[in-house]
Amino acid sequence: MHVEHLLTDHALGLRPLWAQDALLAREVSGVTVTDLEDPARFVRPGEVVLSGLVWWAPGKAERFVAALKEAGAAALFAGEETHGGVPGELVEACVRHGVPVAGVPAHIMFRAITDTVYLRQWGELSRRQALPENARVRLSRLLAQEAGPADLLAAAFAHLDRTAAHVFTPSGRTVAATAAAPGVPAREAAQLVADGRGMTVSVAADSVSPYERWLLYLPDPDSAPAGMLHEVAAALGRCQETAVRRRSAERQAADELGALLAGAAAGAAEGTLQAAVRECGLPADGPYRVVVADTGARRPGLAEGALAEVAGHVAAHAAVGRLPDGGAFAVLPGTADPLDEVWALVAGCDPGVPLHGGTGVAAAGPGGLAGALAQARYALTSARATAPDASALTDASALTSLDALLTGVPADVRAAYSRTVLGPLTTGGRTASAVLLSTLETFLACDGSWARTAQALHLHVNTVHYRMQRVEHFTGRDLSRLSDRLDLWAALLCR
Repeated sequence: MHVEHLLTDHALGLRPLWAQDALLAREVSGVTVTDLEDPARFVRPGEVVLSGLVWWAPGKAERFVAALKEAGAAALFAGEETHGGVPGELVEACVRHGVPVAGVPAHIMFRAITDTVYLRQWGELSRRQALPENARVRLSRLLAQEAGPADLLAAAFAHLDRTAAHVFTPSGRTVAATAAAPGVPAREAAQLVADGRGMTVSVAADSVSPYERWLLYLPDPDSAPAGMLHEVAAALGRCQETAVRRRSAERQAADELGALLAGAAAGAAEGTLQAAVRECGLPADGPYRVVVADTGARRPGLAEGALAEVAGHVAAHAAVGRLPDGGAFAVLPGTADPLDEVWALVAGCDPGVPLHGGTGVAAAGPGGLAGALAQARYALTSARATAPDASALTDASALTSLDALLTGVPADVRAAYSRTVLGPLTTGGRTASAVLLSTLETFLACDGSWARTAQALHLHVNTVHYRMQRVEHFTGRDLSRLSDRLDLWAALLCR
């Protein structure tokens, strides 16, 4: 409770005479009623002092207020009945010493103020109490039965009338909610947690990535005791740890599927792939969508955790595992909704780590998963190349231009191709070579038009012809042939 709460309580009718905003926000620890000229020994820090001003006489205000300041009083509420108001000398002393002061009208009993303070404090104390014993026993039984978060949440809040409580992930995915809690879209939920609105209690669980951790959230901070919320969060932490252990077998099955797809993928028998898909708990029939991810960080399980959270947003069940080269992958049943918005929400859980991802065309059945994985990995390379320092998800089907397609080629391969095709034009760093490369780029951008190239470069057409002959000489390519032009254009893009 703050001083401000008392001054704005219309039932008390206090008349503020002086205060500063920072002082109004001070916590009230209690109330002292005194009419001593020097009350310092009986005032504790944070207390509101009530005085009927029986002690007051001209010249005595300074000593009284100085004692309040020294004792750390939160405010002075001065009765108006004895002197017909609060003396101006007293108000001036409060201003000098920085002690908020308000007048207590004659018809207001001091008991009303003390009751208001202590009833509020008792209420806050009761709200800080922990779970009732019967609820605690019920939660322990559910944890022993390895119940899910929804059952735990329902049991924990059963004794509170229609309390809204959610378990969110940092990206806004709803893990569980009480019956009284309205549905909250993921983006809105993530914003609620980020803005600090309501009450959020972190759920501590071992071996959980920052993308998957749980947050107990109540839109109304006063709807449940703080101590109870921490106890419920502890129970949820044990629940999540159980879920993590249970998932280890699923991850092993997913790793085996990944090894099949990445290794002998193309030659794997249809029956073998179907069996691996079923072992992962996926439907026997497609379509499926493959997504791969990379965080570039050397924290084990980080990329898998991000993919697991992405999958949680769009599918009831998915296979999430690790490929033989250490890359993270997921197989999602169905074609899945566009993942861009979900990807941005998940990446925002750990802004300091760029989350790159790739996906491709949906596989019609288990036999198409190897090709879908190859597309996704190519798209991942493109995402890393185009946005090395920012999170990005690239769909292989969006690589619809030569420029975009080449971003999926590894950087060292692109560099080698460019050097091989352009030959001497890329070595030596001579000005003449740079001029020839610039002219070649303009020529190809102008669709091989000599006149437009000359106009763009402010050159005579004969000069353009001469330079292109030099390019053909150094590269061994014929610019009259479309295939050679495409090779040179690709080499320029790969620089």
